[in-house]
Amino acid sequence: MKVPSFPDDVAMALIEEELGQPWHEIYSELSSSPIAAASLGQVYKGRLKENGDLVAVKVQRPFVLETVTVDLFIIRNLGLVLRKFPQISIDVVGLVDEWAARFFEELDYVNEGENGTKFAEMMRKDLPQVVVPKTYEKYTARKVLTTGWVEGEKLSQSKESDVGELVNVGVICYLKQLLDTGFFHADPHPGNLIRTPDGKLAILDFGLVTKLTDDQKYGMIEAIAHLIHRDYGAIVKDFVKLDFIPEGVNLEPILPVLAKVFDQALEGGGAKNINFQELASDLAQITFDYPFRIPPYFALIIRAIGVLEGIALVGNPEFAIVDEAYPYIAQRLLTDESPRLRNALRYTIYGKSGVFDAERFIDVMQAFENFITAAKSGGGEGLNGDMAELGLLQSQTSYFVPAFSSRASQQTQPVQTRAALAFLLSGKGNFFREFLLDEIVKGIDAVTREQLVQITAVLGIGNATPVFSMVPAFGPFKPAALLPTITEEDKIILNNVQKIVEFLTAGSSISRTSNQGIDFARVIQELLPVLPGISATILPEIISRLSSRVLARIVRDSFL
Repeated sequence: MKVPSFPDDVAMALIEEELGQPWHEIYSELSSSPIAAASLGQVYKGRLKENGDLVAVKVQRPFVLETVTVDLFIIRNLGLVLRKFPQISIDVVGLVDEWAARFFEELDYVNEGENGTKFAEMMRKDLPQVVVPKTYEKYTARKVLTTGWVEGEKLSQSKESDVGELVNVGVICYLKQLLDTGFFHADPHPGNLIRTPDGKLAILDFGLVTKLTDDQKYGMIEAIAHLIHRDYGAIVKDFVKLDFIPEGVNLEPILPVLAKVFDQALEGGGAKNINFQELASDLAQITFDYPFRIPPYFALIIRAIGVLEGIALVGNPEFAIVDEAYPYIAQRLLTDESPRLRNALRYTIYGKSGVFDAERFIDVMQAFENFITAAKSGGGEGLNGDMAELGLLQSQTSYFVPAFSSRASQQTQPVQTRAALAFLLSGKGNFFREFLLDEIVKGIDAVTREQLVQITAVLGIGNATPVFSMVPAFGPFKPAALLPTITEEDKIILNNVQKIVEFLTAGSSISRTSNQGIDFARVIQELLPVLPGISATILPEIISRLSSRVLARIVRDSFL
């Protein structure tokens, strides 16, 4: 429904009252009628007198504060009455209080201008393809807001070929707000998302913003990690942290209900294909029968994500918000240094069993590569966006590995290679390399023994046990323990190593011969062009751990 504008002379009088000068002393020109009108105010197009900048001037509708305050008072009192009926678990008072707090902030245009400035600063380094109109503080007051004018068309109505890419940028932008900065633009309606003529995504109107705590941000990522493994017992505990379930409530009756809801949601192909709106609706149904509630901050998030999903579905009927969110979540898990997210990353790869899962590792790294592709959308790479450069390995210093010709020792340019591999070899991948160190050591140990078994077979020593049994034992030590053997665990480790090497070197000659087994000389030869200088701390650590593992195995087997 289109909201009628209020009289222009009233708007001009309000500008003079708020800014202390007649409008024509501030603006050299101002449109004779509003360009847009909404329930809270209307916007004029103008030009600043002092520098000629094109601007948008938003003027607040008269008496809107008084009118809405009365409405909120009535609804809140109704909510107090509803609290007397325990079967109604929706906290109407809490919702009204949360919405009212945001609404009163929205009516303060000084606050809105500051929100826009803060938001722009948060996006500048990572997503330079997201632009926010500049706020002119000198010409902004509680009821008048002056910002830069943004040319463009609504993203939802644009027919340009890059709309799909800008939707990807928008998804990353909102996930960054939700799960990283915690400063969430809660009103992304179609009129606030603009495609600029140079192909960037402009976001307008920062009156309605909600702020999330670290517990809420990390809690949502942890819940998604638990959802991937269908660990519903952990998810119920996550929901307590996220304020869906009150502290101290008996969780046993809620667990099977939530398990049923999530099992239904996961039927369509796992966590990445969940229909977020349907899941939110099913969770809302639980509130009628169980001590389960939708917290006010999450109600705003559901609304905002619903609007963003609606815009995306116009151009892509197959769009699924959770599927699009997974690449960003993978990036957060891989790059965030907080202990909670590092634990969540370990859980994602190892699950409840604590056993390394190569398929899950590959899944996370593929999602990370999808994130890099999306972060480059809308010119992110050309604009030097930090997120777009996560998968690019910068120039390396010279290095030499004995027994291999260093074809890349003179490398001076950024190396284009698989994004997942480049990330693992970059400085930002330090933690994950350390995280995988034990698996690398296990793999080297298993591969070494496999190759020794193959060598003894080639030499015709099919069974060397009788030979070693002739060597006298020294106390409980058995020399036969020195023989290379391959256990079932080793076979699993070797299979994991094979899968990971094939994934990281996809497209190289290694992947074309992997069905013949891993040729580690060729692996190293292929990876030399992208290897950074060998760290003085990492290599000794690998050797130390490998030595400890081999020694422990020999000692264990010798005394058995």
